[in-house]
Amino acid sequence: MGGPGGEWVGLTPLTNDPHGDKMRREWTTDANGALIETRLTDLALVSRGKVRDIYDLGEHLLIVTTDRISAFDWVLPTGIPDKGKVLNQLSEFWFGFLRDATPNHYASIAVREDRRVPAGYHDLLSGRAMIVVKAEVFAVECVVRGYLAGSGWSDYRKTGAVSGIPLPPGLRQAQRLPAPLFTPATKATSGHDENISFAVMATLVGEETAAALRRLSMEIYQKGAAHAEGRGIILADTKFEFGLHAGQITLVDEVLTPDSSRFWPKDQYTIDQSPPSFDKQFVRDYLETTSWDKNSPPPPLPPEVVSRTREKYLEALQRLSGRELR
Repeated sequence: MGGPGGEWVGLTPLTNDPHGDKMRREWTTDANGALIETRLTDLALVSRGKVRDIYDLGEHLLIVTTDRISAFDWVLPTGIPDKGKVLNQLSEFWFGFLRDATPNHYASIAVREDRRVPAGYHDLLSGRAMIVVKAEVFAVECVVRGYLAGSGWSDYRKTGAVSGIPLPPGLRQAQRLPAPLFTPATKATSGHDENISFAVMATLVGEETAAALRRLSMEIYQKGAAHAEGRGIILADTKFEFGLHAGQITLVDEVLTPDSSRFWPKDQYTIDQSPPSFDKQFVRDYLETTSWDKNSPPPPLPPEVVSRTREKYLEALQRLSGRELR
């Protein structure tokens, strides 16, 4: 994976920490200053996803949210500056907001105060890293849909149902559903997640666990949607991930961010079309205007697309949490 022009930039040199121990701080930024990849050689890398780099801290994990952005199942060569900070800080807000609804894996965002994180990484990680408890993650995505959009709308037009759940005839694009739908999916390491029925989900995680995950997902969606609506934002759909920690079902990963949810500004909402959203809409729209075939490495993004996308992520953080980026 490379930055614009195919070359990595922003690799930092050797430096000294406050204790005089020499360490190599390694990470990559692109021409826009977006953090594309971390290589924190003093910590053990657990995994690298489309957006997050995860490191082992012993009893905890360090989740670093980069500025990588994906579209059409590809991680793009251009990042969105501060996108990772928005996702991290918005998840921090929601974990606090939802703490009475379900246990979650959040432990701290104050990486500077954790002695397991070398001081040389503190500036890099500030605002974009989270320390979490380890959990045994269930291999399913818990999707809740409140409106008929995206793949749900495509499914309904073809079958009159969404993920096999029959719906009344005559519903229109972006219309609010009679009641929110729980439509689980398998977790894909690459490409699209695959929608599955609740019965299939029950075979994967057990009937009792599947029922509990459905109940929690619906409760969290409804609580989050009510808060968002009070901020002038519609939560059209979202997905959650859960795991087991200390024998309890625990909310993990990110929660109610523009990368995991479809947010629409309430004052621009209309049915029969896809409303503007607080996510990578400008990225998708731009890529659709190019000659890219979606089967080969994608082109870099122009500065105006990067800037407008960054603005939407920042607006989502400010409107949903009432907080400015730190």
